[in-house]
Amino acid sequence: MKYTVVLEPQEEGGFTVQCVEIPGAISQGETREEALANIKEAIELVLEVQWKEVRRQASTVRHEISTVDVADVA
Repeated sequence: MKYTVVLEPQEEGGFTVQCVEIPGAISQGETREEALANIKEAIELVLEVQWKEVRRQASTVRHEISTVDVADVA
């Protein structure tokens, strides 16, 4: 899956980066490459936490959880 990220150079050096599609997925790095590597990890962690929360909530109610394949837009 591909996500859109915004890299912002910082005056004091380095970059901040955030994912457009996933609120809360924010990171930073000293270099562009480090920032991009760090945002990948941040995205994975946010998605993992969100998935665990969905599973937890679903266990308390009578719902079925399934998956669907969605084609990439870009």
